[in-house]
Amino acid sequence: MSTHATAIDSNSPPADPAFPRKHRVPVLGHAVALLTDPLGALDDWAKEKGDLYRVKLIWNEAWIVNRPSEIERILTSAKGFRRDEDSRRLKHMLGDGVLTAEGSLWMRERRLLQPAFHRDRIAEYARVMVDLGAAEFDRWQSGPRDFNHDMMGLTLRIASATLFGDGEGEVDAEEVGRALHHVMHRFSGATWLAPLWAPLPKMRAYHRAVERLDQLVRGVITRRRSRGGAGGKDLLSMLLHVQDEDGSRMTDTQLRDEVLTLLIAGHETTAVALTWTGHLLSHHPEVQAKLHEEARSLAGPPTASDYPRLKYAEAVLQESMRLYPPAWAMGREVVDGFQLAGHDLPDGARVIVTPYSTHRDPRFFHDPLAFRPERWMDGSLANLPPYAYFAFGGGQRMCIGKGFAMMEGVLLLAELARRFAFHPKPGFTPVPFPAITLRPRDGLHLVIERRTPEGARA
Repeated sequence: MSTHATAIDSNSPPADPAFPRKHRVPVLGHAVALLTDPLGALDDWAKEKGDLYRVKLIWNEAWIVNRPSEIERILTSAKGFRRDEDSRRLKHMLGDGVLTAEGSLWMRERRLLQPAFHRDRIAEYARVMVDLGAAEFDRWQSGPRDFNHDMMGLTLRIASATLFGDGEGEVDAEEVGRALHHVMHRFSGATWLAPLWAPLPKMRAYHRAVERLDQLVRGVITRRRSRGGAGGKDLLSMLLHVQDEDGSRMTDTQLRDEVLTLLIAGHETTAVALTWTGHLLSHHPEVQAKLHEEARSLAGPPTASDYPRLKYAEAVLQESMRLYPPAWAMGREVVDGFQLAGHDLPDGARVIVTPYSTHRDPRFFHDPLAFRPERWMDGSLANLPPYAYFAFGGGQRMCIGKGFAMMEGVLLLAELARRFAFHPKPGFTPVPFPAITLRPRDGLHLVIERRTPEGARA
């Protein structure tokens, strides 16, 4: 899928604000296309209108922005924007966690969470990541697998262990995974726009899932409080004791919101990134060979100290997230007027930036649909505009867990490469499912082949 065949140069005059003609229907505007095939529609509109245009969304409109200079201004504007309406729908589930809070509340939550994601603390979690990965991979046999299911389960166990500690056995990762499945399906297609009271099967399943997630997380907090906050080096222990500048601590509701946010965001995006990486590797044995060779150069299973050496694994993960960014679109809403490429946007105007489209722009990435990790190492991206690649967002609200996610993804990828070769499953083609994240719609079915300890295929 090529994009931006007629993309506008970053220094060109203001874009024609007219709406794309393709996929527009009476009354509903472009909403149907965005609900049924948003990736295909974005590709078509980029070809027609370039990297800056408007779409009609039934009762309002939105600006689609794929121009790095304007993306940078949007994501780094500290006061000009807030989360858009679609993003605010997450508040019903996540409350006022760091992902959904705004203004001074967000600044306080971010400040309280920041020490938990210091690089030294992340390094302490590396052993948890690799140990849980090794335990999972020990059980695998050569043959077909749903790799997406595997990665969702593994990263959820890692998120649970780093949040609650190894001894907190009350949280069942399988149960949480089932609940999150219903949550994700509520945030897809027409159900995304449905009111919370809508008598739809997906909505009823969503409400049950949110209620169960709330019970699970509050239960852990209550039990930990009853022990005086005792724990270990897990994130919950830290959050129970962290104090703001005025000496105040998090309430149970604030803890619930942050823990649930970290539990969901802390595993979902990494799982999606690894899933699509597995798909791409299965179709590129030459990349697998280089990745395996790098992993074999380690003295044993990867550790935090090995992380800086795993340059090719890091490039593979970056390239995978370029083609299949887990956060495929990000919405903002103007709160104090904003001039976008010469156009005055009023308060309430919606702006959407799309990593999926921008990452596939041939102005910035030669042969953009090719999976070529080497582009991140050979200097060809030396002049890449800062926001031509923004898999983790940007500005003040850049993903707080970026360092955690990258270390987890790279270490697990290296351990996978040490142990297995990946092959596509005949007759199966994954279909991207754009919901909150870019999951594969029907999982990711591939065939794994266990390697011998010396690295040859078994």
